[in-house]
Amino acid sequence: MRMTDDMRMRQLSPKTQDTYLRIVREFARFLGRSPDTATVEDLRRYQLHLVDHGTSPVSLNHAITGLKFFFEVTLDRPELMLRMHPVRVPRILPVVLSPDEVRRLIEAAGNLKHQTALSVAYGAGLRASEVVALKVGDIDSQRMTMRIEQGKGRRDRYAMLSPVLLERLRVWWHVARAQGKMLDGGWLLPGLDPVDPLSTRQLNRAIHAAAEAAHIDKRVSMHTLPPASH
Repeated sequence: MRMTDDMRMRQLSPKTQDTYLRIVREFARFLGRSPDTATVEDLRRYQLHLVDHGTSPVSLNHAITGLKFFFEVTLDRPELMLRMHPVRVPRILPVVLSPDEVRRLIEAAGNLKHQTALSVAYGAGLRASEVVALKVGDIDSQRMTMRIEQGKGRRDRYAMLSPVLLERLRVWWHVARAQGKMLDGGWLLPGLDPVDPLSTRQLNRAIHAAAEAAHIDKRVSMHTLPPASH
């Protein structure tokens, strides 16, 4: 499919490619014919259809972005998008845990691996996907940094490593190595099979379980863990 080739040429992530293809398929179902036969009025009706069916502002803007790629890049017909207008997304302030709540959350985690993962997230302000992607070689105790590969914006960067977090990582490294759970140069937080990393789903489940055990009533996720200052 030409659209797939266009997305690959621009090195869009596989997840983004799947999302854009799904968006175009959903539009084709609404249209009842091939999407490359759509008119400006068809696209306007589709946006009204999404609004009338309660589509959230974020999902609506995603749909417009996917269709914009299809019509402007793949079909080279930007004029068809003239009446498709992104909508304003209400700004919602994130829930943030206090330092004491973060301490209780980490202590309530079910095992040392999950405690270490939450400590990394809190100590360096990382997303779940960034935490589970860390490898042993990404930790530089001499420079006191952690290398984050393909983080936000798909760019590599470095995060600061505090002495407290370094000590936690050393404890975890010794325990995991002694138990045969960590391979040479492997994942810092391996899954059940050391060849694979801990998954973001497993980590998010661990966070929710820890929040329940710590009796934290706030809605807890990686985004509620503020970066610590040491």
